[in-house]
Amino acid sequence: MGLIRAGAGALGGTMADQWKEFFCCDAIDKDTLVVKGVKRITSRSSNTGGNDNIISNGSGIAVADGQCMIIVEQGKVVEVCAEPGEFTYETSTEPSIFAGSLGKAILDTFKTVGKRFTYGGDTGKDQRVYYFNTKEIVDNKFGTATPIPFRVVDSRIGLDLDTGIRCNGVYSYKITNPLLFYTNVCGNVERDYERSEIDSQLKTEFVSALQPAFSRLSDMEMRPNQIPAHTMELCDLMNETLTKKWSEARGISVVSIAMNPVSIPDEDAQSIKELQRAAALSNPGLAAGALTDAQADAMRTAAGNTGGAMAGFMGMGMAANAGGVNAQTLYGMAAEQKAAAAPKPDANAWTCSCGAVNKGKFCSECGKPKPAGAPKYKCDKCGWEPEDPAHPPKFCPECGDPFNDSDRV
Repeated sequence: MGLIRAGAGALGGTMADQWKEFFCCDAIDKDTLVVKGVKRITSRSSNTGGNDNIISNGSGIAVADGQCMIIVEQGKVVEVCAEPGEFTYETSTEPSIFAGSLGKAILDTFKTVGKRFTYGGDTGKDQRVYYFNTKEIVDNKFGTATPIPFRVVDSRIGLDLDTGIRCNGVYSYKITNPLLFYTNVCGNVERDYERSEIDSQLKTEFVSALQPAFSRLSDMEMRPNQIPAHTMELCDLMNETLTKKWSEARGISVVSIAMNPVSIPDEDAQSIKELQRAAALSNPGLAAGALTDAQADAMRTAAGNTGGAMAGFMGMGMAANAGGVNAQTLYGMAAEQKAAAAPKPDANAWTCSCGAVNKGKFCSECGKPKPAGAPKYKCDKCGWEPEDPAHPPKFCPECGDPFNDSDRV
């Protein structure tokens, strides 16, 4: 038995007259996942008293976009078709499978769960047609009843804080393997299988899977407020987490997730801000800027002091002396750090007369050999020596005198 494309199997336009029955499915709404195919008998059919659970040889079966059709015989799947079009059920042909956009997974599953019977069209059978909704099932709301543990990590500033986050939003899923869905979820339904029958289970499992997915996002050092902007990564992590429960057991996969901004306890949010501020002020330049701003505010406050501006400024001076540090010192520390972090000149590098900087024995631009005994420089005004005597700056950093041939030693 098998399915034959109606167009390819037509002989002289007489195929329509040979179809004893016609199975099809009207548009499946967004709340229905599976529909049992109903036999439609026209005035051209001679089988007006047939059984709905028997498919006569030569019957026509139509499959629309967004649908997958399976034929179940004696409780086992014997045919699968996910390609839109019209097909003829022919008992004399080999079993067939039209996977359409569902791909190789359907074929592999068909080999595993499918079992074929060869009754030669005998009426002593139970044969049923089911249509699956393979469109995206949208608007599945979710929310966290209790906070989900989340570790906030930022190795750059040494931040490592455990908190709990709450979130809500919507997700969508899709039946990607109808054979698994039929075998493990809906089975031989009498009429329809609605999404409401499984929504509660899916929602609970979805929220449970958020914790390991959030843990992976934490390993990426992602902050809680960044999560809604990375829903694609979250989708991949959720599918990875739900593989065994959803993909491998039920044949469904998460398609998309839309989240509202997540929230964390106010005290944790304040702690994170304080730690980030403290880490920022460990930079002397930023600390100097913050101190300068604070001093400016203090000066404005002192000027309006009710005991007189002089008393206010005296108090400000005492506070500054007690602190033991001033903005100028911090700016100096920042300059020293910047100089220490600056790349050091390569002692092996030399500058050719053509202007090219090289490290080898010959110039990479003009081919001239490296001069023997490169000249060394020392400022002839103040005596300052560059760290790399062979490569002085254009001007002496101490006195500003330009380096030239008179500075050679």
